[in-house]
Amino acid sequence: MAWSAPLGAEFEREHGVTESDWLATLRGAVGAHPLTLGEGRAEVAIGAAGRLELRWQVLPARAIALMRMPRLQVAYRFSGLSAEQQAGFLHYFDLFMQRGGG
Repeated sequence: MAWSAPLGAEFEREHGVTESDWLATLRGAVGAHPLTLGEGRAEVAIGAAGRLELRWQVLPARAIALMRMPRLQVAYRFSGLSAEQQAGFLHYFDLFMQRGGG
């Protein structure tokens, strides 16, 4: 996963991961921030007034020759945070969610 500055308070990303793997790593990716999980959604409390809402849906696997890659479409919505605070949170989040590579 390449790191990039958020595209504003709301944006979407496609992750090459199963929903069960996403859920298994989500708690670690938010660090010490409180996390509330629901069906296809999560909410992260960031500081006194900040919040990140995550909503996801499973997409059909991407097929490349005989390989199949799982896909998850995730919508991010920040509130109560500056652009710098969002970027700081996402930097850690992205590092934690990074898989494979080298």
